[in-house]
Amino acid sequence: MELVDVVKADGRREPFVREKVTVSALKSGAPPEEARVIGEAVERIAYDGMPSGEIRHRVLEHLHERNPEWEKNWLIYDRAVKKRGAAAVGQPAR
Repeated sequence: MELVDVVKADGRREPFVREKVTVSALKSGAPPEEARVIGEAVERIAYDGMPSGEIRHRVLEHLHERNPEWEKNWLIYDRAVKKRGAAAVGQPAR
């Protein structure tokens, strides 16, 4: 895969790392094989300059399609640990 940078909310750029997506899916409750599939799927659509919020949105879509409970777990984690506001929870990130 071509190396691509993700643009964080504060404007910083960092390399896209599939393993971050995979680990997030695992923490949401996805079994290892499903988490790897989600990581690979998001990696395939990643492009240079992709906003991190779009990656978040894509991961949430994949989690929801496979098991809505995994999506819910991710959103709860976002609210509790990452301190995302309630308005952001459940809303597609762009």
